Amino acid sequence: MSRQFQVTFDAADPKALSTFWREVLGYVHPGPPGVELADGVDPLAAWDEFLARLGVPAEQRNTRSAIEDPAGDGPRVFFQQVPEGKVAKNRVHLDVRAAPGLQGEERMTALEAECARLVALGATRLRRFEPEPPMSFGFIVMADPEGNEFCLD
Repeated sequence: MSRQFQVTFDAADPKALSTFWREVLGYVHPGPPGVELADGVDPLAAWDEFLARLGVPAEQRNTRSAIEDPAGDGPRVFFQQVPEGKVAKNRVHLDVRAAPGLQGEERMTALEAECARLVALGATRLRRFEPEPPMSFGFIVMADPEGNEFCLD
């Protein structure tokens, strides 16, 4: 039997990092428990209001955040605030499938377009690896706004 899992990121700014990854993955921020969000309501603003009603001090309202697949298929991604910054290469990273089914120059063009979109959102392009069939079809290594590496694949 397979297991469901959650991917957890340590972060300096959970709200900002979750917002970045929401855009990368096409995920959504869930609303607070027991709160029905009307169309167009910002879930992060709803969380701020919810936490204020619970008496959580303003300086503690950005200690965690989460995003979810709106279809419910992909894993939940959780962001938790930690005091230390990233000091070494991450040992686990996400491969974001940005060009499924494409090969050659068509694939690399699609990856470059997605790379440009993510750089505009705050990512950093680190390096490009050209296709080397049959073992690699090419990919781009990037870093999120807090320096966590990931690949556009």
